[in-house]
Amino acid sequence: MSADQDTIVVRANVEMPVAALNAIVAQAKKLQRTDTADLVGEMISRFILAHDFVDFVQQTANYKERS
Repeated sequence: MSADQDTIVVRANVEMPVAALNAIVAQAKKLQRTDTADLVGEMISRFILAHDFVDFVQQTANYKERS
């Protein structure tokens, strides 16, 4: 997905707002995409690459327990 970074594909369960999934499904219909699951993965991957996920995971404070 990114030419300037080494990347791998990781299959994971992801918690997201229902509104986000609804928006992806609506866009998939407009684009006539039938595989919404692939589109969800593409959108999450683009977000991770665009928002410096490496920096985020290197910060210890981001590993606080969920309440």
